[in-house]
Amino acid sequence: MTAFRFIHAADLHLGSPFQGLALKDAGLAELFVEASRKSFSMLIDEAVARKVDFFIVAGDVYDGDWKDNKIGLFFNREIARLERAGIPVFLLKGNHDAESVITRTITLPKNVSEFPTNKPGTFKLDHLKVALHGQGFADRSATENLSLAYPKPEAGWFNIGVLHTSLTGREPHATYAPCSLEDLRSRSYDYWALGHVHDFEIVSRDPLVVFPGNIQGRSIREQGAKGAVLVTVEDGRVSHERLITDSARFAEVSIDLAAEEGVPAILRRIEDALDTIVENMEERPLALRVRLGGKSRYRREILARAGDFRDEVQAACHRTHADIWLEKLDLRMVPDQETVADGAAVLGLEGLISMDGFSSEVVDEASTRVAEIAARLPGGLGADDLPLGADLDTLLAEARDLLLARAARAG
Repeated sequence: MTAFRFIHAADLHLGSPFQGLALKDAGLAELFVEASRKSFSMLIDEAVARKVDFFIVAGDVYDGDWKDNKIGLFFNREIARLERAGIPVFLLKGNHDAESVITRTITLPKNVSEFPTNKPGTFKLDHLKVALHGQGFADRSATENLSLAYPKPEAGWFNIGVLHTSLTGREPHATYAPCSLEDLRSRSYDYWALGHVHDFEIVSRDPLVVFPGNIQGRSIREQGAKGAVLVTVEDGRVSHERLITDSARFAEVSIDLAAEEGVPAILRRIEDALDTIVENMEERPLALRVRLGGKSRYRREILARAGDFRDEVQAACHRTHADIWLEKLDLRMVPDQETVADGAAVLGLEGLISMDGFSSEVVDEASTRVAEIAARLPGGLGADDLPLGADLDTLLAEARDLLLARAARAG
């Protein structure tokens, strides 16, 4: 069998608006939008430099329908670099760029072959004796097991299955094109190029079944290095190597405070906790979530000046590294029982505000107000399940704590 190499990528999500970040920090969101494009350009650089024999994208080239043609033109420009290098590209549509989702088009270079969406299709590279089998998504919600209809392998050839799937389930990813590992093995292919799951995972080594993960983290749930996979086939042996391409990363740090720790001590704790974080940045910009828990006698003081405290935490991050940006400050401290406020103003408010939950009337009113705010957010930012970045109970609890904190400060 001829020796060859190929790149297996998936979940590019070009055009992702980074909605959660945009609500918190528009500048940080723009940094990650640009990182997504840089990551793909870097992957194309790797393909050209390593002179791979072909290039696979197993679904979700785009994050959804285009607002304009800019993202299509960007993808076309980068793929055209592969055409000039003589590298064929095989694309498969996933749930985010299903045939029914993407309404705009840009004519792609002649080196691009797209798998059909109505049934499995096969592309052959005769000089390598490689056959690629796959079926893309016609609609966003593909609930049937597509893998069982994939054709028999080409005898004596290296057979690759390309599929966008959740397999038997990978939380928090939605269930699409569900199938089992045994379903994949029943096809007797030599390699399965999967997409949809954003974490790198070797599902099986016999045959090699791989989720390469996405090429750029898109939220705090997607931490660590991101990229694609370089696959080498030589003397009948199949090996793989991760290609790390992400240009920015997410991370979080949780600190359990002691009751007596004030703001200066808390800031020192944060800086100390960032030493390991800095090592894992690998000189990339970082969006950091800081979560503070434990009992604190300074809780209400901090909540009362939450904006100033957030700026202090951001400054602590920058004292550690210039490219650490605060994605969110998550304050989960609970009051120290010895310092529960006894001011008349606070006691009066605590008598009016339930500390154990919220009435249905309050919840309904808050839900209406959140919907009104979400509808006014630009660029579809309010379309997410959590348009303001937190669920209703969390928002109400934060509002209650802030009101009590301000009352204590005034008292």
